[in-house]
Amino acid sequence: MIPDRIENAEWLERAEVQAIFAALDGADGRTRAVGGVVRDSLAGMTRNHADIDMATEFLPTTVMQRAKAAGISAYPTGIEHGTVTLRVNDTVVEVTTLREDVETDGRRAIVRFGTNWQADAERRDFTINALYCLADGTIVDPIGGVGDLLGGRIRFIGDARQRIAEDGLRVYRFFRFSASHGGEIYDADGLAACSAAADELDHISRERVGAEMMRMLALPRVAKTIGVMDRLGLIRVAPGAAEALVRYEVLGGRSATTRLALLGRESLDIRQADWRLSKAIAVKAERVAEAADLLRVGDVAWAAYRYGEDAVEGLAVVAASDGWPRERLAEVARELGRLRVAPLPVDGSDLAARGMRPGPEMGTALRLLERAWVDSEFTLQKDELLSRLFH
Repeated sequence: MIPDRIENAEWLERAEVQAIFAALDGADGRTRAVGGVVRDSLAGMTRNHADIDMATEFLPTTVMQRAKAAGISAYPTGIEHGTVTLRVNDTVVEVTTLREDVETDGRRAIVRFGTNWQADAERRDFTINALYCLADGTIVDPIGGVGDLLGGRIRFIGDARQRIAEDGLRVYRFFRFSASHGGEIYDADGLAACSAAADELDHISRERVGAEMMRMLALPRVAKTIGVMDRLGLIRVAPGAAEALVRYEVLGGRSATTRLALLGRESLDIRQADWRLSKAIAVKAERVAEAADLLRVGDVAWAAYRYGEDAVEGLAVVAASDGWPRERLAEVARELGRLRVAPLPVDGSDLAARGMRPGPEMGTALRLLERAWVDSEFTLQKDELLSRLFH
């Protein structure tokens, strides 16, 4: 049965959310929750701290005035696009005035404000994202999105090619939602439209593409989708990476940075530039890949010593990439788990106290001691280490 209302949703029952509804005539349907929080509540996928978006008939200036009158903090975070951010205690809601597209160029749209809920729904991307919710939880579904949501169908609203022409990022969103809400089954019309547009997306900002891809790579299941996108030329992955992603998911993995490592260590720099990844993400993916290289040749203690917790994901990478049997994976995991990694208990001051001068000789000596320390699996005492240099 298709539900007609949202029941027992924490965010909807929150007093702060109801206060915003009340300030903006939510009881009369003039302001409604919309998009992801409504979609995921119906699908039973609500996340903690999910973003809350509302659509309203009121112009941004009116939203600001009504919020102020109700004692609600208001910020004009995107007022030129009709968006005002409201805050009550720790609850933040983005409120956007109903819009209709006037002109688009594939990257941005020129819009006008209005009061037509049907027109607002029709300008959105997918039917599952054109769902509205009244203050009491009643669902408003002008496009037929609830049936698609419950059936796992990711359909563009109207003509798929036209929707993509309005915003090319919708190609990547099609695949993300097909993975997150569609069981990695792809609507035929949508897939054909994405395939036709694959060579015409260079104008999309790399930051937007990277954000979509990182959200996609964090999903529980995405291997099949990555394979399809690779075949269409939307992304490029290393040979065998798609199969490695499948094995990684069988192991229960779902780390976005680990999947980056699995897509191909050699392409990490290119991917960082193409997707405008943060340095922290790129460094972590590189560390996971380097840990995997050490584990591949049996240097378990060195992997743990150099990469700490990243060695655990490195183990998943090498097991998935090389197709390790579960027995071997479990054996190496046990070996990693029993190690009690600790810093080298000797430093330059210890060597200087015994007459060694700072310089290349000291650097070589410290490296030799570090090798002995790790090879002993962090069991040698300080005096035992120093005795290897000073007899």
